[in-house]
Amino acid sequence: MHSAKSRGYLLGAIAAASYGLNPLFALPLYGAGVGTDSVLFYRYLLAVLLLGLLMLVQRRSFALRRRDLVPLTVMGLLFSFSSLFLFESYRYMDAGIASTILFLYPVMVAVIMAVGFRERVTPATACSILLASAGILLLYKSGDGATLNLLGVVLVLLSSLCYAIYIVGVNRSSLGELPTERLTFYSLLVGLTVYVVRLRGCADLQAVPTLPLWGCAVALALFPTVVSLVALAGAIRRIGSTPAAILGALEPVTALFFGVMVFGERLTLRIAGGVALILLAVTLIVVAGTLHLPPALRSLLGKRGGASR
Repeated sequence: MHSAKSRGYLLGAIAAASYGLNPLFALPLYGAGVGTDSVLFYRYLLAVLLLGLLMLVQRRSFALRRRDLVPLTVMGLLFSFSSLFLFESYRYMDAGIASTILFLYPVMVAVIMAVGFRERVTPATACSILLASAGILLLYKSGDGATLNLLGVVLVLLSSLCYAIYIVGVNRSSLGELPTERLTFYSLLVGLTVYVVRLRGCADLQAVPTLPLWGCAVALALFPTVVSLVALAGAIRRIGSTPAAILGALEPVTALFFGVMVFGERLTLRIAGGVALILLAVTLIVVAGTLHLPPALRSLLGKRGGASR
């Protein structure tokens, strides 16, 4: 039991860190003039091919039950529109800021679970959400006090909402019984149709101009898509929707790491404080859900009847 939960927390962290790589691979394609729909078409198409090949090599079944068709379609569309709204927001604000605002989704997941499924928000969950939210606020607050673009904020909030509903939907539908790779493959396949339609049957599809940029397209399909989705589905099954969403707070930490190491961004005291709060939030939710604690402390942290059911 505890081994399964520990694996779930690890998978949640991997999913978060992988998804945080979106700007690293998407922005070079934008810089070369490739449009949002084309970038996402390549992302989803290559991800479907990579995951399908992996399933063939591992001799995994592609079979679906009739009752899974509708929830799979809904989940695939939700994830695809979450990507679309997020990538469109990159055009109206700094990608790092958009990637941090996105992580209001743990709060949305907790609210959906509490209101829609009467799941009790434990002290550990509430404290983790507050700490993570405070850390994210420190990360995305602009140093010069500039006002954020309203359309960009609305787009990234819509992305966050779609992602939150996706997480809850996977946990609360018949899809929870599907193998992780099969669930991910069909979610991506359904999501791909969104960009086929938006590109008018690929008539408006733009070519990737250089070999290094093809490398970005493949990496975008592999890490923030295949690895992130497979790991997220595995995490949701083992620890539940809310802890998996809270672990998503590691994503802006990933963005920060590559910003400092790759693009030479400055690590300020405010940003370091935000990272520390996020890591504390993640540590709290993991400790509350996996360790054997004294009864008084376990009760205080809300292990009983909590969101990890």
